[in-house]
Amino acid sequence: MPGKQAAGASRRGQRRTPRLPELPTHPNLMKDMTMTERNPILITGAGGQVGGVSRVMVDMLLEQGHPVRAFVRRDDERAQSLREAGAEVFVGDLLKLADVTAALKGVKRIYFSMTPQPYYADALTLMAAAARAQGDIEAFVHLSNYEQSYMTLEKMTAPEEELRSWLGGLVTDWSPQQRAHWVCERVLDWSGIPTVNVRATLFAENPHLTWMLLGPLSNGELRLPFGNQRLAPIAVHDVAEVCVKILADPAPHISKSYELTGPELKDMHGFAEDYAAVLGRQVTYIPEDVEAWNEAVIDETVLQETLGDPAAARHVAAHLKTQTRLIASGRYDVLSDQLATLLGRPPRTMRWALQNNTRLRELVGEK
Repeated sequence: MPGKQAAGASRRGQRRTPRLPELPTHPNLMKDMTMTERNPILITGAGGQVGGVSRVMVDMLLEQGHPVRAFVRRDDERAQSLREAGAEVFVGDLLKLADVTAALKGVKRIYFSMTPQPYYADALTLMAAAARAQGDIEAFVHLSNYEQSYMTLEKMTAPEEELRSWLGGLVTDWSPQQRAHWVCERVLDWSGIPTVNVRATLFAENPHLTWMLLGPLSNGELRLPFGNQRLAPIAVHDVAEVCVKILADPAPHISKSYELTGPELKDMHGFAEDYAAVLGRQVTYIPEDVEAWNEAVIDETVLQETLGDPAAARHVAAHLKTQTRLIASGRYDVLSDQLATLLGRPPRTMRWALQNNTRLRELVGEK
């Protein structure tokens, strides 16, 4: 039947098992007929950028022998890649409750993440509502952000000047995406679902530190408006590994929130040395003006990356501009040992993340 074609792991001939797992009869679910009857782990955002947290998690979970159901928006080459890796693929819309409910059938553990967008909180709320209605969810792992560790109700309702002073002087409010995560954490608190919030600081693969810099880096320049502020970026691979560990054995982590950073705080001069080592050329940090950089770089590149979606472009641009100001104000000068405690090893370095960054490897190839 169309829409129920087997997908994922190898087929072992044409034999079908006599009894199928209790999975939804839904046209968007591409199910492998030989799949184990263990409950699949639902991973949202799996059809996003290769190298993103969700896709890395899918590969890790499959390598460990866990069945995975990957929720994707489009049935394209990325969805096919997931099938070939061994995952079930559910093609649907996170903003359609019917799709979300169907995708949860037979699932007990959920990882939720999606690309920053205006309807992020709507999508998580629908997932939480469907999970609560299903009633048997063991774990809902939510990829949040580090800002939630200090986005208290008291701070968010402080007078403007007090808030400006606390946030470093360049901004009086958080970004729309940061506010969406705050709403999402409240929704999950109120839902009663067994939840774990993974609050990651700035990713080493963040646009500020990767694809928005490719032009200047090709000329040996690291142009960023961060002054002498320090960061401890975290590698996507480390965030994925933490989430996989939680999903594989959620009981010790339920109702906890983890604040994760990279291994060390460095300023941009220090990071310039990492870029130089990866690119094999001298790289010099050149400080830029915050607002001039926001206008020249973010406005131009976000329009290209959001494929002409005006609402998404405005949301993402506002988020990245606020991040720029917060970084320049010193609000990301934070360091945590929670990742080392969870994984039993130090976080991976910025240099490691750069060495494994596809776009930077392409730039190296242009030499």
